[in-house]
Amino acid sequence: MSANVLSLYKKLTRYPAGHWLFSRAVCFKAPYFGSIKPRFESLESNRCTATIQHRRAVTNHLGTVHAIALCNLAELTGGVMTDVSIPKSMRWIPVGMQVEYLKKAVGTLRAIATPAAPIVESDAPYDLPVNVDIENPAKETVFRARITMRVSPRKS
Repeated sequence: MSANVLSLYKKLTRYPAGHWLFSRAVCFKAPYFGSIKPRFESLESNRCTATIQHRRAVTNHLGTVHAIALCNLAELTGGVMTDVSIPKSMRWIPVGMQVEYLKKAVGTLRAIATPAAPIVESDAPYDLPVNVDIENPAKETVFRARITMRVSPRKS
């Protein structure tokens, strides 16, 4: 993905259906995320936001959005944010995630992903913590994730 993802986002979102089209393109590249039908709202270096609708396909037996759907949204936004933020000479992969379920997740949910530490170019691999908060329509945080991204130099 990388800087190409950010340039594609900027190019597509100039058009009326651009956010929808960009979201579909990301899910084409990583098909599993299509199961939650995300909609990217904003993307820039060090920040990504996306939403999912509360619909039957992501609902649990309690009538709230399923925990794993929230984890998927967190990993998606955290990964795309990391991808467009790290130097071109680096690559990344998620290696761990800690989550907190804070309130019932109902309604359209918005994820906000930001790095929890400076992103740097390095000759050695390092772990980058990424924070993802998911809010309900009242802007209350219902879910919080801390994803550990292993950032390492690209192989020549």
